[in-house]
Amino acid sequence: MTMHSICLSSEQCQDSRVKSQESTAKCWVLCCFSVIIICVYCVGNHGKREEDAGGPSIANLQLPTPPRSTTINHNVGGVGHASSYIVLQHKSLATWKARTEETMEADKDYSHNQINPTGTTELKTTRNKLIYLSFSNRVKLHKLPHLTDNYATTTTTSDDDLSSSSSGGFQRSSSSSHTNPLEDNPFYHPSHSHGFYITPSDVVLRHTSASATSLDDDDDDAAAAAAAYHRAGPRRQIFFQVSSTKAAIVTCGGLCPGLNTVVRELVLGLWDLYAVRQIFGIKAGYRGFYSKELEPLQLNPKLVHNWHKIGGTILQTSRGGFHLQNIVDAIQHRGYNQLYIVGGDGTMRGAVEIFHEIRRRKLNIAVTGIPKTVDNDVGIIDRSFGFQTAVEMAQQAISAAHVEAESAVNGIGLVKLMGRSTGHIALHATLSSRDVDCCIIPEIPFYLEGKGGLFEFLEKRLRENGHAVLVMAEGGGQDYMRRRMGMDRINEDDAQNQKQEDISIRAAGGRDESGNPVFLDVGQWLKSELNKWWRREHPNELFTVKYIDPTYMIRAVPANATDNLYCTLVAHSAIHGVMAGYTGFVSGPVNGNYAYIPLEEVAKAKNEVDTRDHKWAWVRSVTNQPDFQTKS
Repeated sequence: MTMHSICLSSEQCQDSRVKSQESTAKCWVLCCFSVIIICVYCVGNHGKREEDAGGPSIANLQLPTPPRSTTINHNVGGVGHASSYIVLQHKSLATWKARTEETMEADKDYSHNQINPTGTTELKTTRNKLIYLSFSNRVKLHKLPHLTDNYATTTTTSDDDLSSSSSGGFQRSSSSSHTNPLEDNPFYHPSHSHGFYITPSDVVLRHTSASATSLDDDDDDAAAAAAAYHRAGPRRQIFFQVSSTKAAIVTCGGLCPGLNTVVRELVLGLWDLYAVRQIFGIKAGYRGFYSKELEPLQLNPKLVHNWHKIGGTILQTSRGGFHLQNIVDAIQHRGYNQLYIVGGDGTMRGAVEIFHEIRRRKLNIAVTGIPKTVDNDVGIIDRSFGFQTAVEMAQQAISAAHVEAESAVNGIGLVKLMGRSTGHIALHATLSSRDVDCCIIPEIPFYLEGKGGLFEFLEKRLRENGHAVLVMAEGGGQDYMRRRMGMDRINEDDAQNQKQEDISIRAAGGRDESGNPVFLDVGQWLKSELNKWWRREHPNELFTVKYIDPTYMIRAVPANATDNLYCTLVAHSAIHGVMAGYTGFVSGPVNGNYAYIPLEEVAKAKNEVDTRDHKWAWVRSVTNQPDFQTKS
């Protein structure tokens, strides 16, 4: 074969390959064009079916405007991206993210100073299927009062439109706006301008999980799920002029691990972060504001340096002493313009009254509450400081009760823990210990006699193990105890129309000076009932009940490491909010993010054990105790 023929053959082969490639390309183009036509047809029919059924059309879907720090992929909602998986996800800080699963394109940041009023959505696009799911029709921001409300020149924006000013919904006059001194702080200062300061569009959602099938536009759950609060943290502009700031700190009510830590961190935060030099500690609770015998204590970092290592409150505390006019008169007379009130639910109710009286007088005094309760019964926030320490210390009491019970013949260890209206300490201590045979909390009524009662359960447990450990909250069984003791007799119709707590309060003799219910000692009563039961049923057998009440041991100790960190964060959050001019608020963690919550909401809210929740199911799986639901 000649070289010429070989060359011709090569050229023919090359032409053949080119034609083949062109033919293949044409086929691919036709196929792609056909796929696009089919996709458009499917999308159109899908949108039409949804419109006919009253649902939204994906083609006409209006995606919400992304807030600050939002990443949105531009392919969202676009026709012709049927091979992508796109999700618009609602996150805890009101941030929306959309990504393409296949490409994972780089995020692009957008800055906005408005929260989307139309709500949040989740949009999923798969190969042959389009899904649209509406989680809620709006994000409802629980706005905070601001000191600029007292100014005649102040204008307030609408609920759905937040001003870009640092006041968070209030247009502030220039005379009340100052550059945050953190800009010049040698230690705690922004390393870069983006992300350090909190803006009005930074919010924290109250709920981050919900049932998607039940969140219709008219559903109450939808409104609850969409509730949001201002995020805590420093603002670029502050309300107070540092040189004229005069702060007062007061601790009220019972003791709680972490009280001294909160005071210490308030002092250090004001002094080191904002250069405030006039900081005063009010002694002995609310009465310390107006009592002539109780002079305020001027505080500084050197004085409070080691306070976090000491239990109790060095400022001292007391119950009662709340006289509104005397307190506000004294605050005004002494020239305080920042109030940091640390206390429980009774103290928070008093703080609400002080806040309203100050606003009625149009005084530029900021009021913030820092909720303190070992019981963890303050609503909305994730938990209150001191709770973790209380659960940890309760382990020692439970361990001692277990040793005592195990060392006796038919021994029962009975531990009474704090918890007037809620059983959080008892529940968490039970789960942490795993030595507990029965946990009694206020949320679950119990009974002694009959089938499914406590006596029947203990009889079985003693026969099996020879000992048992009972843990109960102090508010548990108050109504049942009253009836067994024959106190405050009322007919059954009246009993059904009254709350258990109200009946128990009447039985025990009312409320204390802080307005908290005074309950009967359920521990001593149950110990007596157990001894009478055993003597009646087993007169010739050994039996021992060891009763332990660690209440004052638990609440008087210093905070543990977890609570110390919590106290630092909650104290500094309060300072940042007050310096920005917010008032009438509480700072605390909501879904793990610190937020500012209106004081009145916290004063009314209760955090009770949800016995439908998996935690209570865990308790029963650990203890195998009866549910006390079927009394014969």
